[in-house]
Amino acid sequence: MSGRRWISTGSAFERQAGYARAVVDGAWVHVSGTTGFDYARGTIADDPVEQAEQCLRTIEAALGEAGAGLADVVRVRWYIADAALFPLLAPVFARRLGAARPAATCLVVGFVDPRIKVEVEVTAHRVEPPSAAPARAAPENLR
Repeated sequence: MSGRRWISTGSAFERQAGYARAVVDGAWVHVSGTTGFDYARGTIADDPVEQAEQCLRTIEAALGEAGAGLADVVRVRWYIADAALFPLLAPVFARRLGAARPAATCLVVGFVDPRIKVEVEVTAHRVEPPSAAPARAAPENLR
């Protein structure tokens, strides 16, 4: 698999800052930091657990468009507004990503929008399907 393509949610943030929700590069899928905004509605829940769930729904949709899923995630970075949120959010991350057991980092950060409590960034590696190339005939001397 080769080539590069971009996946967008249509988010105003993507247009404003000039980035893609995800970049597919061969078997790799790099998903940008994704907040708890519902990009279709332009809303964000107050609840940090719901924000984490929305982050993962958006990421899962981007991965799906790339031909991958949460099981293909090999790296995750969680950015949270307050360390006290980690015990609330860890079960969400474990439930949604635990089967993949990705390498993980969690950082406490300040966000550009005070409504944001969590942001999630992932890298996935798609398992390439078997080659669709037609089988070659045996050489003349082996027929």
